[in-house]
Amino acid sequence: MRWRQGRLRDWLCAAAMALCACTLPAQELRIGLSSSPSTVDPHFYNNDAVSAVVSHAYETLVALDPDTRLVPALAASWRAVDETTWEFKLRDGVKFHDGSTLSAEDVLFSLERPAAIANSPSSFATYTRAITGRKAIDRLTVRLSTAAPYPLLPNDLTRIFIVSKKAAERASTDDFNQVKVDAGTGPFRIVKFTPGASVQFARFDDYWGAKPAWSALTLRMLPADSARMAALLSGDVQLVENVQANLVSQFRQNKDLAVFDKVSSRVMFLYTDHRDSSPFVTDKEGRPLAANPLKDARVRQAISKLIDRKVLAERVMDRLAVPTGNIAPPGMFGHNPRLKPEPVDVPGARRLLAEAGYPEGFGLTLFGPNDRYINDEQVVQAIGQMLARGGIATKVQVSPMSTYVGRASKKELGFGLLGWGVGGGEPSGAMRGLLGTPDKDKGMGATNWSSYASPPFDALLTEALRTVDDRRREQLLQDAAELALAKDAAIIPLYHQVATWAARKGIAFVPRVDEFTLAHQVRPD
Repeated sequence: MRWRQGRLRDWLCAAAMALCACTLPAQELRIGLSSSPSTVDPHFYNNDAVSAVVSHAYETLVALDPDTRLVPALAASWRAVDETTWEFKLRDGVKFHDGSTLSAEDVLFSLERPAAIANSPSSFATYTRAITGRKAIDRLTVRLSTAAPYPLLPNDLTRIFIVSKKAAERASTDDFNQVKVDAGTGPFRIVKFTPGASVQFARFDDYWGAKPAWSALTLRMLPADSARMAALLSGDVQLVENVQANLVSQFRQNKDLAVFDKVSSRVMFLYTDHRDSSPFVTDKEGRPLAANPLKDARVRQAISKLIDRKVLAERVMDRLAVPTGNIAPPGMFGHNPRLKPEPVDVPGARRLLAEAGYPEGFGLTLFGPNDRYINDEQVVQAIGQMLARGGIATKVQVSPMSTYVGRASKKELGFGLLGWGVGGGEPSGAMRGLLGTPDKDKGMGATNWSSYASPPFDALLTEALRTVDDRRREQLLQDAAELALAKDAAIIPLYHQVATWAARKGIAFVPRVDEFTLAHQVRPD
């Protein structure tokens, strides 16, 4: 591995020196993406890689700005009519790509479509579940009702794309993928989708907002770091996301390149198994234990104290991480300033382990992906070595995300690394999915791989989800985070990733907390 990385660095250095001064004509933009969306149906798969791509062609009622603040999009304004009713006023004169004009009927149809899609791997219906009533007051006014006070409805609607009812009413996901449907309002129209390779767009000249600088756009799928970096250096693309970590400083020094970065909302953490017994937890000789050590909060707290987050951020992550004790990053609504990154404390960890009945430690397997997050395999290996300092004999197993997530989501693993993008402008959605006691009907615990169940936490979060007063809701979210993260160590926050992009000279880009790479936020400099 070291030899291959060394050869890659040598090649990239040579390519950087040979950068040609020319750039692609201003009318065309090519971007290298680090993930490959499986669809361009905006309602089929609730996945950030898909949403980032289809955001070029489809829009939501409410949007998030680069710092995750709510801003008007297809809804020019919205208000709470009462505690259970929200009213959205649509922009007048917005055109769909098929030539029809946006109306309340399109919005109602778009809110219903996600729940009607069969076999979605992750349904957008999560964001419409709270809606119990939908009504078009007039052509440009929609009222939505909820069974109980629900202040997060505008936040949830940042995830639901609005499509033309006329164009999409009889369309299947395959029709979208074959670009037989022209149903968006966005600044670009999809021209061609080649799965695993690229998505091609043309500028939509009737777009209601600021026109993009580019008449044509190609998003190339280049998940391999080496291929993505090479495409940038050779001029095949003008912008790439997720710069290879060990090349960021080198790219910053290159006069022909510009590097953009932003502390992202993606929190990296360890999930911990709270069940009576856990797979891959043993004594130090590999024999099964009568009880699961991870069920004891003192053991989870000890694990947190053994991890040197500063070393992870500065050395393992090449400074592309900011240590955290929170789910929400600083500056986001609901961030708890009282939750600081846990300082490394090996003696303190050993005392906690002894109090829990494991003075000599125990055996544990730590799982993680090796192709999803920045330096994810190296992070898992480093944490394994850190835990050994406290007497926890740690084996490490990594695998491709496609394999890993399937096993972890079935709770076959018990202890591992995961990342979560905290979307919607506040951490309530992430807390609901990661820490809520699993309850499908309530939309709680969908990704609670720790099997954490705390009635006091659920009560705080449930109260927050129905509290309209922002100040009170933020306090409830902060209290819930303090209970789950500091007292219970339900999951163990490690750091927030620093998202990076690199562009060829003459390109300006607005980096985003949500890590989305949006071409309409790229301009000639």
